[in-house]
Amino acid sequence: MAKIFQCVPNFSEGRDLQTTEAIADAIRQTPGAMLIDHSADADHNRCVMTILGPAQAIYSAVVAAARCAVDRIDLRNHTGAHPRIGAIDVVPVVPLASATMADAIEAAERIGHALADELKLPVFFYESNTRSGKTCALPAIRRGGFEAIREGALLGDRAPDLGPDRAHLTAGATVVGARGPLVAYNINLGTADVMIARAIARRIREERVRRPELEGVRALGLFLESQQRAQVSLNVTRPDRTPLPAIFHFIAKEALQLGVTDLESEIIGAIPVSSLGGETPQSIHWRTYKATQVLETWLKNTFFVKICEICGERPSLSPGGA
Repeated sequence: MAKIFQCVPNFSEGRDLQTTEAIADAIRQTPGAMLIDHSADADHNRCVMTILGPAQAIYSAVVAAARCAVDRIDLRNHTGAHPRIGAIDVVPVVPLASATMADAIEAAERIGHALADELKLPVFFYESNTRSGKTCALPAIRRGGFEAIREGALLGDRAPDLGPDRAHLTAGATVVGARGPLVAYNINLGTADVMIARAIARRIREERVRRPELEGVRALGLFLESQQRAQVSLNVTRPDRTPLPAIFHFIAKEALQLGVTDLESEIIGAIPVSSLGGETPQSIHWRTYKATQVLETWLKNTFFVKICEICGERPSLSPGGA
């Protein structure tokens, strides 16, 4: 039975397109791995790669891409709106066709050991791979960013789970773990006033315990220098319970009360079609929508179907059990 995974490694480079393309090429050249989406953002100074494949292909693709990132990215010269502690900042592994969460945990462990052993990166495990007594939350692990870990030994609650006890001089550290589906969702506001974005993000953090449509939504207010626009940057950690239209409508209402009417959605990576809650991309002003950003599109892809046929599995992108 084919066990298929989605892996979404994030790299701390979004301005040098030669570097982001070299990372993408390292993935494309890996047998059995499908790079289904990749994007780079200059303001966040970050690129995100979305890969589908069996465990061995995911492992090989991530390690190849990490070699490229460590070779080319120097965090001592890195600035951007997005929090980060490493050149290969975070590597989430998500179980899909026939794969269970236990399978994803095993795949993430193997990736973490490779990044620690071969590339000499301190590795922090998060989500389902979190070690006993350690935090599972990515924001807590990244607290203070690269600057907080670049000097001195990593000890106590900052001690890595694998690898050296000092940050890599140029590539920092990395975070690896198996998790359920997550949607990286940004809403760009028709204003340059970042205080409005921060106020909306704060409202989301205040209301998410009371409003079902905001369950599991993490929010930050950021300023996009290149666009001279404010952005509400979101991680939707329970996309099965929080479809994007409900989040969009909440933010649109809050923005209107603050005098902002022009909103535009941006999705980073690929999402299950269920995240649209039965509505169209236009309903959330997703103006850069591509069909290839919907996971179900890949059920029709010849390469993906062939992988499943070889392994005797009916193609499916339904997440495996935990």
